[in-house]
Amino acid sequence: MKKSKKGLKIYLFRHGQTTYNRDHRFTGFNDAKLTKEGLIHAKMIAKKLMNKKFQVAIHTRLSRSKKTLKPVLKNHSECKVVIQDDRMIERSYGNLSGKLHSMIIKKYGQKQYDSWHRGYNENSRPPKGECFKDVEKRVKSFITDLKEFMKKNQVNVAISAHGNSIRLFRKIMEKATIKETTKWFIPYDKVFTYTI
Repeated sequence: MKKSKKGLKIYLFRHGQTTYNRDHRFTGFNDAKLTKEGLIHAKMIAKKLMNKKFQVAIHTRLSRSKKTLKPVLKNHSECKVVIQDDRMIERSYGNLSGKLHSMIIKKYGQKQYDSWHRGYNENSRPPKGECFKDVEKRVKSFITDLKEFMKKNQVNVAISAHGNSIRLFRKIMEKATIKETTKWFIPYDKVFTYTI
């Protein structure tokens, strides 16, 4: 593909709703499955990307990332390369993974829950988990390599990722503040488009 004057495109989207999302559980690296609603979200993303072109797609090892990408790829015969990269995986919640949000609030209080749920710095890292700063470090490495790869190969890329990795991807690409970043909700049916 020849680089157009408009530049190369990144199409970034979140996986569809999972059983853990529906039930308000900390998901992290647990392999939560898509709900029926989540499968609908995946089809909505596919529809939004139908008239876009990309030659490479990226997912993580988790099934929710792969299954959201699956209907997207049906419309894109030009996409010949599919890559797994776990730098865009969900944030690890460590010992909180699989636990209900309400249970954590009841046991530790709202303030501690808020810190673990939306905390940026090391002091808000869940036990054996990651804070946003940790996620930002790996996402930053991913973005650096992604840009180099795209420019070298002159390709557009679609990325099926996770709420918190997208949150930090957006922070870096949009030069957002920590305050903005920690307040964002990442929708299941939105495609974030970036030009490099």
